Amino acid sequence: MVTTNTPDITAVRTTTTTVRDTPGYRAFRIANAFLLVVITFLTLYPFLNMVAKAFSSQAYIAAGEVNLWPRGFNLTTFASVMGDSIFWVNYRNTVVYTLLATLIAMALTTTFAYALSKPYLKGRGVLVGLAMVTMLYAGGLIPNYLLIDALGFKNTIWAIVVPGAINVFNLLVMKSFFDNFPRELEEAAEIDGMSQYGVFFRIVLPLSKAVIATMTLFYAVQFWNSWFQAYLYLNDRDMYPVTLYLRNLLAAATSTTDLGSDTVQIQANVQSVAMLLTVLPIVCVYPFIQKYFVSGVMLGSVKG
Repeated sequence: MVTTNTPDITAVRTTTTTVRDTPGYRAFRIANAFLLVVITFLTLYPFLNMVAKAFSSQAYIAAGEVNLWPRGFNLTTFASVMGDSIFWVNYRNTVVYTLLATLIAMALTTTFAYALSKPYLKGRGVLVGLAMVTMLYAGGLIPNYLLIDALGFKNTIWAIVVPGAINVFNLLVMKSFFDNFPRELEEAAEIDGMSQYGVFFRIVLPLSKAVIATMTLFYAVQFWNSWFQAYLYLNDRDMYPVTLYLRNLLAAATSTTDLGSDTVQIQANVQSVAMLLTVLPIVCVYPFIQKYFVSGVMLGSVKG
């Protein structure tokens, strides 16, 4: 007769139920739920307050009476901003810049990180060192401007999408992820006759969705919110991103002294409208890749 040391499932369930019925555990759950509710409210309050101010009138905002609900509902600022045809041109530019720049950045970052993850790569230490140097030391504003001008990128789309093509932090996170990638899967594919490119595109990338989605979000947010490069390198207003358009609108509104015009109302809530229109697309996209976010960062940051 063979005796196995199988745990008593009934006893385990009874113990678990007993622990959950204790006053201490119930108090912990109540305190934990209360703390999470408070943190959630504190996190959402600035955003909700911004939305409320975007739809409120100047008088209530100036009096500090706008909290979570609009007061003196008005759409003056939205009408002024969205009624301008150049706004939609600049919005289209931002979408194009973000998509193209993110595509280029992900192509370069994934391939570079995968190459750096291979210990047999000649000059691997030098390449990692060069990448680290660019993260710690920047050339400065004037050298960068002269470089963009010398390359002929000034007043072109390439001045926006090329300079930020590789973020070294994102590169190192992806390299760490590829360092931990199971070598057995790649060896099995190579034995079946698959080339190095085939292994990368058909084996590695499909199994790296979490970190790729996370890095894509990082890059997309970076390029979407960028306006300073456009401010430096673009002269044509029709090529501006929407962030630069809204920045100029805010600068014009805050410098207005004509208290008898509709601009006064715009001046009071233009900042909220600008932020709302800027962050809304990212807020809408984030839920679709949120499930990859935490796992992607952890997989790429923790050494296995």
